[in-house]
Amino acid sequence: MGNCWPSQPHGGVTPTTTGNLSTATADTSQTISSSTTSFTTSTTTTTTSGSVNSSMNSKFSVASGDQPYPTGQILPASNLRIFSFADLKAATRNFRPDLVLGEGGFGKVFKGWLEEKGNSKSGTVIAVKKLNSESSQGMEEWRSEINFLGRLSHPNLVKLLGYCLEETELLLVYEFMRKGSLENHLFGSECLNKYHFLGGSAVQPLPWDIRLKIAIGAARGLAFLHTSQKVIYRDFKASNILLDGSYNAKISDFGLAKLGPSASQSHVTTRVMGTFGYAAPEYVATGHLYVKSDVYGFGVVLVEILTGLRALDPNRPSGQHNLTDWVKPYLHDRRKLKGVMDSRLEGKFPSKAAFRIAQLALKCLATEPKQRPSMKEVLESMERIQAANEKPVEPKSRSTNTRQAHQAVHHRSPLKDSSYFTKLLK
Repeated sequence: MGNCWPSQPHGGVTPTTTGNLSTATADTSQTISSSTTSFTTSTTTTTTSGSVNSSMNSKFSVASGDQPYPTGQILPASNLRIFSFADLKAATRNFRPDLVLGEGGFGKVFKGWLEEKGNSKSGTVIAVKKLNSESSQGMEEWRSEINFLGRLSHPNLVKLLGYCLEETELLLVYEFMRKGSLENHLFGSECLNKYHFLGGSAVQPLPWDIRLKIAIGAARGLAFLHTSQKVIYRDFKASNILLDGSYNAKISDFGLAKLGPSASQSHVTTRVMGTFGYAAPEYVATGHLYVKSDVYGFGVVLVEILTGLRALDPNRPSGQHNLTDWVKPYLHDRRKLKGVMDSRLEGKFPSKAAFRIAQLALKCLATEPKQRPSMKEVLESMERIQAANEKPVEPKSRSTNTRQAHQAVHHRSPLKDSSYFTKLLK
């Protein structure tokens, strides 16, 4: 992520959260304003032993909202394990630098090995997220992860195994996601954020069928959040979609998640937090957060999946810095769409299916929240596209000049100057 800027909500309503909007770019983020969040999901107290006592269920009810999603559930009580700092220090070999998987706003993520008691040869590979003492994030984001992932269980949500709180040390322990993040696969070696592959091995471009599988998996996770408890995820982006060894997508990082509006309300009002380029326009402009604000972020990721380009990149030619603003006219026309499809697909994608995904992305990117489909509708549309099982067509040979021009459009370069975003937000 890039630099972070605070954004005030309008209308004189006292916000329930405060925080930052960060840019989705290729450099490492710098926080320039503090992030403090008020949560109402549960009442949590911390004991001197480092455990967290919480009912975790003051707002979670299986009866609320639509019918619970069939493959997910709201656990009656959290079953998270409380780890000692010594446990996690040993699991990560004293947080050895060569075990770093990546780094986000909260802190570094380490690969670890959790041995079974009495059997050093048997155990579980884990991912341990450790708070950076200089991070603007802290207890509130840590607690939010525990409150939500401690109770919500779904195949397309990353599994939180436990946590640690000892003095100033805040850590979270997750299942290990072997294929890293969608961001790694879409943007390759330029990624500087989360979940690098150990040993610096090359990331292979994703074929069309895997891209569609990942998008559907992520849609299932969001649909579950929206239909089970009206949880607004608030920071949907490629770096927060993690992949297991079979490329099953799981949504991670619930530090900014928030319970949605009550039945009598259309939205909640907050300070703007999240990642610029993915955040919905009504949220950026007013601080009004709708369940369908997540749908907009999903639409942005769909466009990234189609094009292989970042949501924001000031190093692209003028007029192309903001991906969705630039690409929208191409999404309306099947022939034009081919000109902006990811060149690393080498033309091997079903044109009809790709166009249908582009049309769906346009619906998700509607300016007004009411005009966007629900995530349940998005998921059903994508499953129908997948069920059609259209086979990729081998592309016709193209001239050298055409190929070079296409590669120029898909130029990838690390962020060198983030001043563009400062001007954009003024």
